[in-house]
Amino acid sequence: MPKPYSQDLRDRVIGAAESGSSARAAGRLFGVSESVAIKWVERRRRTGSKSAKRMGGYKRSALDAHADVVLGLVSECPDMTIEEIRAALRAQDIVTGYSSVRRFFQRHRISLKKNRARQRAGASRRGRGAAKMAAGSAGV
Repeated sequence: MPKPYSQDLRDRVIGAAESGSSARAAGRLFGVSESVAIKWVERRRRTGSKSAKRMGGYKRSALDAHADVVLGLVSECPDMTIEEIRAALRAQDIVTGYSSVRRFFQRHRISLKKNRARQRAGASRRGRGAAKMAAGSAGV
């Protein structure tokens, strides 16, 4: 993710716009795009702040609001796959991605490992192989 412009540059562009120049002209003067200069000046007028907006941070999961529904699905049928859980949530008009469901279960320390009855078959065994030749019979 790119870093924000320096605070000094923001101050100079906003200062030029406030001293009578247009935001577009101030942007061209200081070598930033016109749209950025317009946004900075508009933000200064709206909020009074010249500083950059906060970057990054934690974004809450949309599933946290529906935690009781998701946990209820798991308690009813503990061997559901993530795709089956997504389909059940979609039926209740809760649309979410595979990774969101997986992270929800990680946060709640829920493991979706299958029980032994649903495991895949073991590795296939090798066949018996070719029959051995008798000791006295040489190949003809």
